[in-house]
Amino acid sequence: MKITFLGTGTSQGVPVIACDCPVCTSPDLMDKRLRVSVLIEVQGKVFVIDSGPDFRYQMLRAGVKHLDAILFTHEHKDHIAGLDDVRAFNYRQQRAMDIYASKRVQESLVREFYYAFSEKKYPGVPLINLHEIHNEPFQIQGVEIIPIEVMHYKLPVLGFRIGNFTYITDAKTVSEAEKEKIRGSQVLVINALQKDTHISHFTLQEAIDFAQEMKVPKTYFTHISHKMGKHSEIEPLLPDGIQLAYDGLILSL
Repeated sequence: MKITFLGTGTSQGVPVIACDCPVCTSPDLMDKRLRVSVLIEVQGKVFVIDSGPDFRYQMLRAGVKHLDAILFTHEHKDHIAGLDDVRAFNYRQQRAMDIYASKRVQESLVREFYYAFSEKKYPGVPLINLHEIHNEPFQIQGVEIIPIEVMHYKLPVLGFRIGNFTYITDAKTVSEAEKEKIRGSQVLVINALQKDTHISHFTLQEAIDFAQEMKVPKTYFTHISHKMGKHSEIEPLLPDGIQLAYDGLILSL
């Protein structure tokens, strides 16, 4: 399995206008964080988890020429806004894109991208096949996916485990039953927004505590706000086995 971090950042805490903070002006490429997303290549299949506003550039930057499916964690704009750009894959692959999401997320997609779901489609609109998923294992072209439900304040969000890889973003609390699905993973990716308390995201310390509780050999933090600080400043503070992810990081499992 090959994992490519397409984006490790977030819109949370980012000003509307250009930011002149030390992170946003840093020359270090590890501080250049697009909105959070990950590319998974497994058993000859290629999946993306979430298609945020940077989706098109992320696909170009990573050189992705084929995409089998997109899985959605939840419906917030920083995770779905780039869905329109699947039309490039529609054209290249001559088929609709398979989308896997909960019923609630599907309803949001239909509202946001209504033109792709209208009875009479305008030429060139994105072609999408919706597949409803629940908090129970499912398969995509022979690859087993185990959803993990976490709470983003009061909003249920799905993480996903594929083999020994577990990916979770936008978590604030995780039930004991869902933690059991994570145990035994070799790699865990979990959100760590910032150092200060936040109502709907793990803070840095909360993410560290969670990683240590799960006892996964290797943990990477993602969904990182510029409020966290520079990569070079935070990385030395992390316990063994825990790292900040960065855009372009590639893992092989």
